[in-house]
Amino acid sequence: MIRLHKPRLRQLRVVALATTGLLVASALVAPASNAQALPQAAPAPALTNEIPGVDEIVSSPNLRQIANVPKVAPLDATNSDIAFQGKYAFAGNYNGFVIYDISRPSAPTVKARVLCPGSQNDISVHGDLLFLSTDSSRSDDSCSSTPQGADVKGSWEGIKVFDIKDKANPRYIKSVETACGSHTHTLVPGKDRKAVYLYVSSYSPRAEFPDCQPPHDSISIIKVPVKKPTDAAVVATPNLFPDGGFPGSGTGSATTGCHDITAYPSKDLAAGACMGDGILLDIKNREAPRVINRVRDEVNFAFWHSATFNNSGTKVIFTDELGGGGAATCNEAIGPNRGADAIYDVTGRGDARTMTFRSYYKIPRANADTENCVAHNGSLIPVLGKDIMVQAWYQGGISVFDFTDSANPKEIAFWERGPLSADTFVGGGTWSAYYYNGHIYSNDMVKGLDVLELNDWRTWTAKLTRYQELNVQTQPSYLGW
Repeated sequence: MIRLHKPRLRQLRVVALATTGLLVASALVAPASNAQALPQAAPAPALTNEIPGVDEIVSSPNLRQIANVPKVAPLDATNSDIAFQGKYAFAGNYNGFVIYDISRPSAPTVKARVLCPGSQNDISVHGDLLFLSTDSSRSDDSCSSTPQGADVKGSWEGIKVFDIKDKANPRYIKSVETACGSHTHTLVPGKDRKAVYLYVSSYSPRAEFPDCQPPHDSISIIKVPVKKPTDAAVVATPNLFPDGGFPGSGTGSATTGCHDITAYPSKDLAAGACMGDGILLDIKNREAPRVINRVRDEVNFAFWHSATFNNSGTKVIFTDELGGGGAATCNEAIGPNRGADAIYDVTGRGDARTMTFRSYYKIPRANADTENCVAHNGSLIPVLGKDIMVQAWYQGGISVFDFTDSANPKEIAFWERGPLSADTFVGGGTWSAYYYNGHIYSNDMVKGLDVLELNDWRTWTAKLTRYQELNVQTQPSYLGW
């Protein structure tokens, strides 16, 4: 079990961070632009207990920033998730999405900016298709829609589908409305590869919402024919909690749907983070996933947020988004076991598989009370023979940790910015931090796209694995031993 210490002595790299379209609606394709130039790392400072200053960067010596691309209007809203394909990164933003050319990770360029408001614009890609989640009630399904109350029957939320064959000119081609919208979605390839499925997670029904009625213990499954994506439609709404989910408590959220699902298609498995419950699913029948095990943590978990398997599928990490990502929870008062990861071993076979709790993991640094910090999105690093993960912690930065011994996870690298304000609470930080083809890519909600380089003998074998496409919640397997 990890213990949270007071701000530890840090002999670290410190860098002063420089202060520095949708064609259906309106063209907003940006010309190629270079990443922001980064200052050289300053010499390591004397040992200090101090939390970094505003915009100051600190890191372990084995993890360094090599590029940053700031946000620009009109995509200057909150940045969200990231997907990858070939030499491109696709980054969500509450106002749309950006396509980056990352063929040179140290100098990403913008290939296109697409204006299409609708939080949180969770994103995934498959071939020539891009999928975008809308979880804010809108006046219609267009990219020029305006906010409209969910109590209005004509309001729209759900999935938007884009054709991205021409990366410089994405085209909006289809929408699919789903109950309670789409907070997140998970792409699951069909067995015959002729279609892909989107497992749509949404929650928080209310009696006055005509399209989001309680109890809403289900997910929506959209089938998208690859060759005819305009035929995409909801084909199932399986009830994952027929006996009801966690009813809620003074410290934990009630289950009224799922927040996020991570699929492991090659193993016909998925793990669902469902507000008050963590579930293990058999997804052999893509249109009829079955819950085979369920766990709860009524002591330390407030909101089951996301999940990550290890490569062998024998472990799963669930994250707790205590405070909804908008609170300072990486401090001594909150402690090491709340707003953390929970690591479970998966044992047994078939429907007899169960998840057994082994430990918590939380970054071993305290953050300022002006910083939102809690466990958020991360990915497995494809290291041979080890279980190593990189993870975003909002303003807690980026942590790389080894959970090969699931009872004793250990951080091996980190990188973080100082607070956005020294005096006032201001939300920000990294939403997603993912490893893709040799580098870590972070979508910072305020600062834009960051690219980091990890140089550590414990992770060098990850450079042997290359993906042509990566949606982190569609977890791929890699060669192991």
